[in-house]
Amino acid sequence: MGPSPHAVDPRARIAAAYDPELLRHAGHLLADRLAEHLAARLAGRCPVLPWRSPGENLADARSLASGPPDAESRDAFTARFQRLLDETLARGIALQHPRFVGHQVPPPLPIAAVFDAVAAHTNQAMAIYEMGPWASAVEKAMADLLGARIGWEPGTFSGLATHGGSLANFTALLTARNAALAGSWESGVPRSGPLPVIVVHADAHYCVVRAAGMLGIGTSQVVRVGLDSRRRMDVNLLDETLTSMRRAGRTVVAVVACACATPTGAFDPLDEVADACRRHGVWLHVDAAHGGSALMSRRHRHKLAGIDRADTITWDAHKMLHVPALCTFLFHREKARSFGTFQQDAPYLYDPTAPELAEFDGGLRTVECTKRAMVLGLWAAWSLFGPGLFEDIVDVTYGMARTLHAKLADAADFVPLHDPEANIVVFRHVPERLRGAADDEVGRFQFDVRRRLIESGSGYVAATSLDGTGALRATVMNPHTTDADLDLLLTAIREAGNPAAARPPAPARSP
Repeated sequence: MGPSPHAVDPRARIAAAYDPELLRHAGHLLADRLAEHLAARLAGRCPVLPWRSPGENLADARSLASGPPDAESRDAFTARFQRLLDETLARGIALQHPRFVGHQVPPPLPIAAVFDAVAAHTNQAMAIYEMGPWASAVEKAMADLLGARIGWEPGTFSGLATHGGSLANFTALLTARNAALAGSWESGVPRSGPLPVIVVHADAHYCVVRAAGMLGIGTSQVVRVGLDSRRRMDVNLLDETLTSMRRAGRTVVAVVACACATPTGAFDPLDEVADACRRHGVWLHVDAAHGGSALMSRRHRHKLAGIDRADTITWDAHKMLHVPALCTFLFHREKARSFGTFQQDAPYLYDPTAPELAEFDGGLRTVECTKRAMVLGLWAAWSLFGPGLFEDIVDVTYGMARTLHAKLADAADFVPLHDPEANIVVFRHVPERLRGAADDEVGRFQFDVRRRLIESGSGYVAATSLDGTGALRATVMNPHTTDADLDLLLTAIREAGNPAAARPPAPARSP
């Protein structure tokens, strides 16, 4: 049988997909659409979340993935490209909307997003220096700049980028485990005698417990330290816990402190925590995924006093430094210790004739072998706008959280649940009909309100549980959120709490 009359020459199809003029054409369309998308969302001319069920979105995604015919004209390609782009932009949550005060995900700086696209286009795999020489140099330059903000002397510490805070926390605790339990890399964690533990802030992120399971320590060997009245780690209880562990002959792999803790944004008293760790000879890891960026602010950096005494630190750039996810830095106070995480050979990668490249060969010290050039966006924004931009973002968003707290405190139908230290505010909406109701009824109401709010598209907050009762949680990530936007958000929450009086849902699509 001869070839199909519709057959396409494989090389011709490949050449068409890699056509530089096609990239130029698509790129111009993309830039225009992205600028329109940003303008509409900053102005609030769209729902915060264009709610559709998972089944509806899945059906449309499958339909669009059915693919074009083998041969298409440029006009047909343009129309299809625009359809795919418009659907992608219209269907996602609008992080740039000033009434998105939900999760700890920022509206990324546009220039950072542009350079993130450059990273994707050049695809600099960074396991070894020679596969990503410029990206590796950029990563080290930014790690040095951020490490200086921590308060460390140049050349004494190590900083590297990894894909997210969960992976950074895991990598830090793996290093701590190897240091505390000799031979554990080769032979595993001993299961006889007193079991080792990880001691953590009671509100530590769940990834720390996951790390304990993955490290072979076990999730049941995570010991939570109680909190003080500000939901910070109680240092007296920490000292008692470490003393108890020592008396029981149990090895403490690490203490994990928070700056700031995910539930309420509390900053642990790091100097006092570090004192306790030094007295007991214990590794201190600080999860500063969200709060580390307060080091950029002269107004707020005192909240991290003592962080320079930590052995390892996690700091997410894709949170308060406003770059696209994922981009996290893991820091080691002592550079040499960063090479104690992994102890294995990969002769097909690492060049023994160039030992000076070891500090740039990220695969020696990270879980990843292939790694995206994730720091290009941060480097570009820093280089073009200066570090003062990040100070401004921290100061503005922290300040708007204080404004939100004041509005909640002044309203009869809202109850703020803590004094915010960062840009995280936890509260409850308690209309008159629920005053005096049981905690479980009030808690269920918070989740109901939140569901109706996000499905309406008029606002977005997260839900949580504080002291066993449901609550609403706002994280002011958008520096464009204003006093007036917060008023509109509270009105939207009230309407979601009174469905009979609620407005019709916002339209699902916008420019």
